[in-house]
Amino acid sequence: MRKLLLGAVALILAGGLAFYLLTMPVTISAAALPDHTPDLENGKMMFTAGGCAECHAAPVKDCDGLDVEDETRLAGGRCLKTDVGTFHVPNISPDKESGIGGWSTLDFVNAMKRGVGPGGVHLYPSFPYTSYQRMRFEDLIDLKAYLDTLPPVQSTVPAHDLKFPYNIRRGVGLFQRLYVDGKTFTPDPEASDAVNRGGYLVMGPGHCTECHSPRNALGGIVASQAFAGARSPEGKGDAPNITPSDDGMADWSQEDIAYFLETGSTPDFDVVGESMVPVQENMARLPAPDREAIAAYLLTLPPRPDAVTGR
Repeated sequence: MRKLLLGAVALILAGGLAFYLLTMPVTISAAALPDHTPDLENGKMMFTAGGCAECHAAPVKDCDGLDVEDETRLAGGRCLKTDVGTFHVPNISPDKESGIGGWSTLDFVNAMKRGVGPGGVHLYPSFPYTSYQRMRFEDLIDLKAYLDTLPPVQSTVPAHDLKFPYNIRRGVGLFQRLYVDGKTFTPDPEASDAVNRGGYLVMGPGHCTECHSPRNALGGIVASQAFAGARSPEGKGDAPNITPSDDGMADWSQEDIAYFLETGSTPDFDVVGESMVPVQENMARLPAPDREAIAAYLLTLPPRPDAVTGR
């Protein structure tokens, strides 16, 4: 009996050590950052393409509403109600106490590319760093510099309210082992400059896969069904298939997609709705060549059956 007990204790200790080692935060060193003078105009463009205000600006009324008070006041306060619990979107204004005003550029880069906050805290992937990790260091430096010019807002946001085992934050390290590598988007040498620009915007700051792709039980995107549509984690409608398949955008031209991103109007005279509205409004603020580039890239995706309807 004693041997069994000692064996069980040894297994528990070994499992605990393995969990500790596997969930250790992986971060980027200061030496990896380029010597780059921040470009505030580009930082503002990254802010728009990334939809930062869409999640982090204080909501007008209900925490799960789409309308925000002022897109420059990033006080947080929005809530994302999902099957695993409620995520409360944090304050990312430059307030030093309740926001990220005390963060260094390196802190910010590690949050965006590795999903790790100051002090080695794992960030939940409700913050789409699995896409933001594809962004260039220079764009992240520009974005942080732009955020620092916005009004600091004193606002404390509630902690996430998640079910077990999702409330064990350290466990996010296991997710990051599988889905976070910190690698920047790699242009396709066979593709045009426009397609590569569109790919960067879609896969990086635009984080289009996050909504338009189904996820597995771990919360990771199912790569074989990327962009093929997904059910909303908040239970409000579905994100459509945006691959060039028969049940996706096979009938859309590059001009159709670019026009939709600019105006919200579809080729069949429908209009954008629900949570896509603020996304489209952000896309409308980008330069026309960027919208055209996004359209060009989407049409290069492999056609896939709709992941929601299963057709």
